[in-house]
Parts: sequence; structure tokens; C-alpha cells
Amino acid sequence: MAIAKRKKRFYDIEIPIIGKTTQLQAYDLKDLNNKYIKYDLTRILRGKSIILNLKVQVQDKEAITIPKEIILMSYYLKRMIRKGTNYVEDSFSTNTTDAQVRIKPFLVTRRKVSRRVRKALRDKTKEELINYVKDKDADQLFKEILRNQLQKTLSLKLKKIYPLSLCEIRVFKIEKEFEIKGKPVKKDKTEKPLEEQIIEEPITEETEEKPTKKIVKKKVAKKKTE
Repeated sequence: MAIAKRKKRFYDIEIPIIGKTTQLQAYDLKDLNNKYIKYDLTRILRGKSIILNLKVQVQDKEAITIPKEIILMSYYLKRMIRKGTNYVEDSFSTNTTDAQVRIKPFLVTRRKVSRRVRKALRDKTKEELINYVKDKDADQLFKEILRNQLQKTLSLKLKKIYPLSLCEIRVFKIEKEFEIKGKPVKKDKTEKPLEEQIIEEPITEETEEKPTKKIVKKKVAKKKTE
């Protein structure tokens, strides 16, 4: 008797962080457990080229993904750099409430600046990011980066040192997860898809605030009374 060959079939894979569902092919749903997939968010984020790396976890006959890494593509950053500007980048590890993460910020100044200013921006960025992420979990930080909330908050604080034309997180990656007993996989069915939410545009030279004109009060000469 001929042995019937097993056929692969497509299984739905939920991506809660962006409110999407994709499909993967496998012989059985359990075969997809702990698999890694890449999801291109360029179309969802209106041209902002981001690759989202996800890990599949199978629970109760459902496959759900957990974000592991965000990568902002280099060709997108090259388009954002203009002549007569400087860029500042850094890479460091820090801890959130549930994981050790690697953060690589990327800044572009509006004009050329001295090495002293670039160092001040780098040090301030590291300080602010470490303080910002220490009280939040990794899942929440992934969402804030995709919605540009973290970058906008950081840019406003760095503006006191020198105004920026671009403030981005080039890489955000989970290096090590802390063991938390009974930690469930977060799945929010009420959350809207990412493209339906309000996404702040990156700060660029085109979106800089225009200088306000000074209002000059003219003195009106009093008429001499006869």
C-alpha cells in the first residue's frame, strides 16, 4: 500500500501589534511554534521603511506573534539626510520592566554643528531613553515607536540643545527576556489596525516651524492742540 503524503496547508497568524493577520505554510500548526517571520511596514507607515521581526507562539490552537525587533532601513535614512547637516547615532543596551533591549537612535541636525554639540546630543539621547524605557514593557515601547510617540517626545527634549530635522529609532531589539511567571501573550482584539490610527509624521525640514514675524507697534504722533 502506498503511504499517503502529508500536504502543507496555510494557517492564519495574528499580528496584534499592527492589527493584521498573515498566513504561513506548514504541515501542522504546532510546527510554526517559535518560528521567526519578517513583516514589511513600508506601505502601512506611508513610505517609512521599517522591517518588523516577529516570533510565532502557538496557544490554544491559535498562532500569535510577538515583536522582537524593529529595523529602520538604511536607504530611508539616506534620503532624509541633506547637505549641510550632521547626523548623530549611538548604540546601547538598557532594561525595560520585562526585557533587556538594544536601542540605536539616529538624529539629523538642521545645520552643521560642532563635535561638542554632537556629543551633547548623543549623551542626552542616551540619558532620556534609559529613563523613558525603564518603567515600560517592551510591547508598549514597540507600539510607541511605530506610532512615532517616543521619537516626538525625545525630539522636543533635544530641541533645547539643538533643533533636529530628524529624530528616529534606527533599531529597537529585545536581547534578553526576563522570566516573569504567568506572563500571558497580549492580544487586544479591540485595537484598531495600525494604518487607522493617528501616526505622527517624522520631523523634517519641510515640517519645521516658520519663524513668526515680529509685530512692530507704530507710535502715533499726537496732534498739537492750538
